[in-house]
Amino acid sequence: MFVLFSFVNAQTSGIDSGVSFEIRHLFEGSQEVLSGNVQLLNPSQALEFYSGRDFREAWVSEGRLTCNAYEIRYLIQQSRFDGLIPEEYHLASINRLFELIELAAKENFSVSDMELAQLDVTLSDAFLELGSHLYLGKVDPDHGDYGWELKRKEPKKEVLAMLKRALEGCDVRKSIEALYPGFPMYKRMRISMMEFYEKAKYTPNSWDQLTVVKSIKPYEEHRIIAQVRERLDFWEGISSEPTNDPHRYDSLLVKRVEKYQRQLGLNPDGVLGNATLRALNKRPEDLIKQASVNMERLRWLPDTVVSEVILVNIANFSMDYIKEKDTLLHSKAIVGKAYRKTPVFNAPMTYLVFSPTWTVPPTILRNDVLPAVKKNVGYLKSKKMRILTYGGKEVDPYSIDWRKVTSNSFPYLIRQDPGPTNSLGWVKFMFPNTHNVYIHDTPSRDLFGRDDRALSSGCIRIEKPFELARLLLSDQPFWSDDRIRSSMFGGKEQTVMLRRQIPVVILYLTFWTDSLGNAKIRHDLYDRDEALYKALNPSLAFKTGK
Repeated sequence: MFVLFSFVNAQTSGIDSGVSFEIRHLFEGSQEVLSGNVQLLNPSQALEFYSGRDFREAWVSEGRLTCNAYEIRYLIQQSRFDGLIPEEYHLASINRLFELIELAAKENFSVSDMELAQLDVTLSDAFLELGSHLYLGKVDPDHGDYGWELKRKEPKKEVLAMLKRALEGCDVRKSIEALYPGFPMYKRMRISMMEFYEKAKYTPNSWDQLTVVKSIKPYEEHRIIAQVRERLDFWEGISSEPTNDPHRYDSLLVKRVEKYQRQLGLNPDGVLGNATLRALNKRPEDLIKQASVNMERLRWLPDTVVSEVILVNIANFSMDYIKEKDTLLHSKAIVGKAYRKTPVFNAPMTYLVFSPTWTVPPTILRNDVLPAVKKNVGYLKSKKMRILTYGGKEVDPYSIDWRKVTSNSFPYLIRQDPGPTNSLGWVKFMFPNTHNVYIHDTPSRDLFGRDDRALSSGCIRIEKPFELARLLLSDQPFWSDDRIRSSMFGGKEQTVMLRRQIPVVILYLTFWTDSLGNAKIRHDLYDRDEALYKALNPSLAFKTGK
């Protein structure tokens, strides 16, 4: 382990001396371990950096701090707006040495070469650590609690290259920002984070949890209406007009609640139910935590720019088809239940199937279909399901002794024929993967009107399957709108290969900031945010700057 020391009054003399000499000796490990030491976090990269410049100092010049030094310290301080902890990038030691050097300049005394060397290497190490966290993420996403299986960026020497570039071009900020995730929303999320921190300074000491036994409808009266009005005033930065009846849910407040519900991705019906109140109960500190974990999730993403992508956000119950950075289709989606979670992963879509049959997967067979059949064999006929051998031969369900059947001993397949009751609807979109998850239509169209759409067994059902099929087949003139419709409703399974592979990315984001600068907050339906926040902040020493 390489160690730097905060205040060592060692002086060197002779020809081989100076800050460069002391930097080299720090890496040679020739110094005695003292209390108050600073341990290097990236010793190998720091050594490679200084070796490549003959151990010349990078951040100090003639005993003074350079503009670059002040810039990196400022960026470290600002890293809290990335959901990171500035103190983890040697900030306390950097501040002490800055104060010492500034005092020396003011009172006209010299700072030792050793102290200048310590500061120089500390700043380089801080750049490497902060840059690594911004580029790859701070937490390893492979931990099972985070439910993340997307392939990450390669841990190349990108950060070390940016350190060299920052000092050569005297533009530290630009080099640090070049390590941000390559998605415009990331910088917008930083601005939202700044706003949350500012709001946190003024959070009222009294912040009651608003609850109701029964949802409050427009124009009703309730004891919490005054608090709802105050809570919206806080977030909107306004003062409501005085009202003669503070407990009445009047038309002006209804409009404000409807606007707030749109921001939450809820049905803007003005009804004050659990979902709306759950969001109103969040303090700025809660939103800082929520923004932190989602900025980390963005840092985990590969930033390969693709011209065409299908993006599913589980927490937003949505699917977007994006081409050349334009969203050509937005569709409501139904995702996996909390106990049958839709996984976070990516895979290329290669084909779609019109009028699909549905072979019941093992989990649904075990938990749903077999128990239903044991109660009533007629269930199969009502659902247009057939029992098949693995060789494709149909089996009479009444020939089976269902009392002896278990999910482990069942030697057949159960397949549902195409039709209006088929669980996959009229079309499925295939991106083969180990999870056996895909996008498909559904006969249960009424479910798209619900706010909470975590209702499936893991697959993604979409509200606009025809529109997606039309976009995917737009480069095949044979597939006109009429032909797509006739194939969807034709009653005979038909596979259509795509002429290009289209990346499908399934994400879990409970917070982001849209192109208009609006913070979008979603419910953590799989309860994943807290575990990730604890990993980002192992001490849980949360400070808002109040």
